Amino acid sequence: MTLGLPGAVRGCLFDLDGVLTRTAAVHDAAWKEVFDVFLHARAAQTDTPFVAFDADADYDRYVDGRARADGTRAFLASRGIELPEGQPDDPPAAETVYGLGNRKNILVLERLQRNGIEVFEGSVRFVKAVRDAGLRRAVVSASANAAQVLAAAGIAELFDARIDGVVAAERHLAGKPAPDMFLAGADALGLSPAEAAVFEDALAGVAAGRAGAFACVVGVDRVGQAEALRQHGADLVVADLSELLDRR
Repeated sequence: MTLGLPGAVRGCLFDLDGVLTRTAAVHDAAWKEVFDVFLHARAAQTDTPFVAFDADADYDRYVDGRARADGTRAFLASRGIELPEGQPDDPPAAETVYGLGNRKNILVLERLQRNGIEVFEGSVRFVKAVRDAGLRRAVVSASANAAQVLAAAGIAELFDARIDGVVAAERHLAGKPAPDMFLAGADALGLSPAEAAVFEDALAGVAAGRAGAFACVVGVDRVGQAEALRQHGADLVVADLSELLDRR
């Protein structure tokens, strides 16, 4: 066993937001702002009560860990709302699935530029320990901004490969909870799923790791959802990746 992982593991696949960087709260706040403005306007148009986006339950259940369009579509469906798909380059004012998603992305980029990017120091220590142990490393994130976030956080050089929202769109990879992006991450490292471990804080991401039959799925519990992570397929749950450093 190396770093608390099964002996067959030769590489690690890390989600970005919430596992490596402290950006999950930024995404949550941006989704809430976009959806609440949209829901307010829709309530006024349809003469129905306004029910706000729940920054805890709705975020975890519908958008966390998913590609923007998938998250937008899933949340709207939960409210019985169907919008035109639109196009990936729709302007942020467009009342389409892609328009709302692009509106959210602009807010995220504004907040990151204004406030900077923090990393989870325990995660960085763990990734360095993984590197020093000779294991391969990849970032697997639904974010289309993963490259910029990694560079701004100063940790891009710790990884051998990156499968992100841009790559997923180019290759037509299904988003989490489908395992496609993690499978692509393992392939980029020259590994089979049985040789790779997945590290995720999102329920959809943990489910994706389980669906891909990876050697180990580590759930990272940042918000008190340890049991839900286990139910979605985590083999073990930690509050911080630094906990695994004690399991050498």
